[in-house]
Amino acid sequence: MSQTNATHLEKIKEAVHLSDKMSSEEKSSSVKIIEEWAVEDKAMGLLTEQLLKVSSGIKPILAELGLI
Repeated sequence: MSQTNATHLEKIKEAVHLSDKMSSEEKSSSVKIIEEWAVEDKAMGLLTEQLLKVSSGIKPILAELGLI
């Protein structure tokens, strides 16, 4: 996961915790979703790295898809 994305997700998570307009249940649910996003973002980064190691021809494809 990029440092920028990690920082944004942490800021969102902190804002959720500090919110006085959300119930505890809503906060818990929101934090779980944010943590899932972090895992998915990290997984996408790892997948991209592995694909780039396997084949140099994959780089233009990933670029065209906006993944790198």
